[in-house]
Amino acid sequence: MAGLAFDGANPDVSLLYDINGLAQDAPSWLDRAMAFVGEYGILLGLVLVVLWCWWSVRRAEDRQSAVATVAGIVWAPLAAGIAVLVNIPIRGFVQRPRPFLDHRGLDVLVGGKSDFSFVSDHATLAMAIGAGLFVAHRKFGLIALGLALLEGFCRVYLGVHYPTDVVGGFALGTAVTLLLAPLAQLLLTPVVAAVARSPRLGLLVHSRRALTVVPAAPGGAVDRPGTEERDLAA
Repeated sequence: MAGLAFDGANPDVSLLYDINGLAQDAPSWLDRAMAFVGEYGILLGLVLVVLWCWWSVRRAEDRQSAVATVAGIVWAPLAAGIAVLVNIPIRGFVQRPRPFLDHRGLDVLVGGKSDFSFVSDHATLAMAIGAGLFVAHRKFGLIALGLALLEGFCRVYLGVHYPTDVVGGFALGTAVTLLLAPLAQLLLTPVVAAVARSPRLGLLVHSRRALTVVPAAPGGAVDRPGTEERDLAA
């Protein structure tokens, strides 16, 4: 079953030309920057957002809450990997050629794309991470979802995907993440809880803040960060 868009009258093709046409009018340095961002930069940014979210959550005072949230954070990249695996048979069934093979006049900014176009792996990965992170932590999830939307725009801008390739990727990434989230949380939470109880690995889930007592003004003492550790969540 090859191809979902057939001619320039198709809105999918028209939108492809409209978005990719921006690249033709842009300076070369911007096209090079967009090529890097769309191919690698946004995915790297999503990894950094996941790490930033984990770092913030592990410093929470409520250890039980941290365990559940860290389990959700772990699920986000796992869901992305599963979604890409699910996409393999979908691509083989649809067999949609890349847009630059069927339509002339596109400004293709990334070379070496010889596989099928539907569904976009980049869009699937980005949205799966965004949806997973949104379930775990709303603030960081919104940042990740914003990056996922930008990733979808970039794939069309680069001339390597139709808009419907991106929409399909968004749908696939979201569906896999949300449908499997309850099972994933059920399986991952006990594992993360066990890690949290470990004397050595527990810091991966919940940080410990150190306090020490130092002299204050006459009549008392105050607590300040120091070398004597105590677990605020205990």
